[in-house]
Amino acid sequence: MQRTLDAASLLTIILTCALFVAALFVKGWTHDLLLEAGVFLVSVKLILAGYKSNATTGTMLARLERIEQALGALESRSASGRSPADGPTRS
Repeated sequence: MQRTLDAASLLTIILTCALFVAALFVKGWTHDLLLEAGVFLVSVKLILAGYKSNATTGTMLARLERIEQALGALESRSASGRSPADGPTRS
């Protein structure tokens, strides 16, 4: 099974949560809590954007590999003197 979070994302989540909880104890339930919550949400958004980018990159790489294989098959057909319109060979 593929890991969903890399080490840097996991470290960022842990560090951000720890700092947020520490800010709760140091600052208390004051208006500064909104600032701390904003910083926390920005960190979460960056981590989710990185995950989405990683997933999209994996999908695009898989598509590019399939295109490359199809082009290789077409090149091998044209190198053997057959036209791609000739269809598959019969054994």
